[in-house]
Amino acid sequence: MGLSLDIAVAAVAVAPFLATLAAPLVHRMFGATSGWVLALVPALSFVFLWGLIAPVSDGEVISVALGWAPVHGLALSFLIDGLSLTFALTIAGIGTFILIYSGAYLKGHRHQARFFAFMLMFMGAMQGLVLADSTIALYTFWELTTVASFLLIGFDHTRQAARRAAIQAFVVTAIGGLALLAAGILMQRLTGGWELSSLAGVDLRAHPAYGVVLVLALIAAFTKSAQVPFHFWLPNAMEAPTPVSAFLHSATMVQGGVYLLARLNPSLGGTPMWTTALVFFGGVTLIWGAVAALRQTDLKQMLAQTTVASLGLLVLLIGVGTETAIMAVVLYFVAHALYKAGLFLVAGIIDHETGTRDITELSGLREPLTVTFIAALLAALSMIGLPPLVGYLAKEEMYGALLADGLSPTLVLAALVLGNGLLAGVALAVAIKPFMGAVVPLPKHPHEAPVAMLAGPALFGILGLLAGFMTGWLGEAIVSPAASAIGGGAVESHLQLGINPFGLVFWLSLLTWAVGGLVYWRLDTIRTLLRRSQAAVGWTFDKGFDALMFGLIRLSAAVTRVWHNGKLELYLVVLFLMLALAVIVPLWSLGGLPALPEALDLTFYEWGTLLIAVIGIATVVLARTRLFAILALGIQGFAVATLYLLFGAPDLSFTQFMVEILSVVILALVMTRLRLDKQDRRVFEDLLRDGGLALVCGLGVTALLFAVLQGSLDPRLSDFFNANSAPVAHGRNVVNVILVDFRGLDTLGEISVIMTAGIAILALIRGARRDEPEAPPRPGRRRNRKEAAA
Repeated sequence: MGLSLDIAVAAVAVAPFLATLAAPLVHRMFGATSGWVLALVPALSFVFLWGLIAPVSDGEVISVALGWAPVHGLALSFLIDGLSLTFALTIAGIGTFILIYSGAYLKGHRHQARFFAFMLMFMGAMQGLVLADSTIALYTFWELTTVASFLLIGFDHTRQAARRAAIQAFVVTAIGGLALLAAGILMQRLTGGWELSSLAGVDLRAHPAYGVVLVLALIAAFTKSAQVPFHFWLPNAMEAPTPVSAFLHSATMVQGGVYLLARLNPSLGGTPMWTTALVFFGGVTLIWGAVAALRQTDLKQMLAQTTVASLGLLVLLIGVGTETAIMAVVLYFVAHALYKAGLFLVAGIIDHETGTRDITELSGLREPLTVTFIAALLAALSMIGLPPLVGYLAKEEMYGALLADGLSPTLVLAALVLGNGLLAGVALAVAIKPFMGAVVPLPKHPHEAPVAMLAGPALFGILGLLAGFMTGWLGEAIVSPAASAIGGGAVESHLQLGINPFGLVFWLSLLTWAVGGLVYWRLDTIRTLLRRSQAAVGWTFDKGFDALMFGLIRLSAAVTRVWHNGKLELYLVVLFLMLALAVIVPLWSLGGLPALPEALDLTFYEWGTLLIAVIGIATVVLARTRLFAILALGIQGFAVATLYLLFGAPDLSFTQFMVEILSVVILALVMTRLRLDKQDRRVFEDLLRDGGLALVCGLGVTALLFAVLQGSLDPRLSDFFNANSAPVAHGRNVVNVILVDFRGLDTLGEISVIMTAGIAILALIRGARRDEPEAPPRPGRRRNRKEAAA
């Protein structure tokens, strides 16, 4: 049973990737109905995960670890608790109907099979992200969501706007991915484990490195979940097809940052730094996104900006951190996933059936799109927070979490009321303006969408309504386990559907609805004022990103002009300067330079060989012609080879002799076209620079060798090679066995490099010969031939 459970949990994360590979074949076999077939993958995952609700709600935590890199202590580990199960169920459930919807929405599209593959990869990446326990696996799936979103946002790659939006989303979220990797490595160094579950018993908040870990985690979460100032990429991501937008905003990628903060809350939360950062940035993002939504006329853009606001609201509530606030996080996540997926799919139906998404051009769709209107109304009522829908429960919980004395809770509560009121106004506009009023001419004659497109939004609206009545089961099975995982301790559910007209929370709800009604009533005026204000300011975060990218391109071009200018001399100077620093600085900082060795006990011929080597070096430096320098370099190399021979290394000496002979011959052959007899005109400054740099590098390498010789010898590797050369590799020449057998791939790589360099040299020589002008014929010789012929 344990093994089968391990396989099943791993299959939930792996199955979408396998379906990705099969998507083109499935589409070829089933055509327009392939969406229904491929939807079986997330549907089966949902059924399996649904069966885990009972044990998880009873407090069981399911942990699965599969061998990944055991030598390095890495395992592909998964963890299912209340938090990960809630997210995984949402991803699988909504993903099922997104795939069904996509089959009808993109019917006849020539790249529909590719779209299905990208969507399944996106789904698998997000499913793996929320189930992963290993921080390495978390980072891997995190980056896979970035790659998948890049492919989906830029799906219509023939449009420049889609390509730009895809690149922008990739750049911003990839920066967060690097921050997450750094945070994961740092946490492993602090705790000794790679698993997130191992953080539960470690109090990182008391560690001196807490601030660094927190900042890295916030960068990762804020970029992924589009918090100010990283929010601008999310509205631009609306260049993706509508099914992508619905999935992206309700259950996948953008919720990844919220999930990360919720998962790290027991280890990093509760400090003033955590609370201040999350409440401030979450509150700013809430108001910013809600106001920006009022400025839009495109249905998808309006919904996208409200997603930015909702993500800010979730981050704010995590920052508050009380039990009631954490329960509000779970409730609002569920409510938002249902109503936002439904509204995006409704927007796609309107666009698909009318040919436009501009809310100012839409009216009177209530009759031809009756089912769509009902689905939109149910989703919008949940977004407004009216009873008995689940959105009402979430709103009541978040208001109740901030009923406390003090200036800070009052300010946060005011931001919540204002933000929710603005979002309510947008929800009213989306649900009423396209459907009510007189019928107007549209680009396409509207009619109801097919069942495949209606199933998702209709079901999500009904579930939002039913969840409001099932408060007992919802609280015990979903909210309490997830809130307990976020809070790091048991959280009891107190959900109940009721209205207390004498409580402050009810009056705050009335104020929220009043703000929403006022916004809807004066929406056109508010939109006009906001657009004029934006035009007056002129600058946006989106334009700031463009300026930053163009500046980066110009900076890279300037750096390239300076450091990659084609001057070999500069490259060599920089290379050897870095070599000198890499050798000397660590030696100096780790206890100073090594002591000089004792006097060398050498024979007269050994001293003579050293003298020849020194003379060869001096001759190379002082040589006035290139041919003379090449020959002198060979003399120095031969002296070194002789030293190898004298000190008992004949194989190494023979290799050095061969290298020196070939080097001199090849250099002489190659440089015959560079006029070896020409003198080098080097000024004194160049000689001083090159000579000084060579001397510093030589002294640094010498000091490094002295440090190695003065250390203790660890003979384990030598003993291994001596013991295994003959019985394992069947060779008694240990050096040869090491090169050919134990390090065979390394030797093969070196040979390949040398072969490639030789081919390049041959190509240069042959190219130079072809470029030479032909010598003019000698007239005298031609006359002799004529005479001979005569």
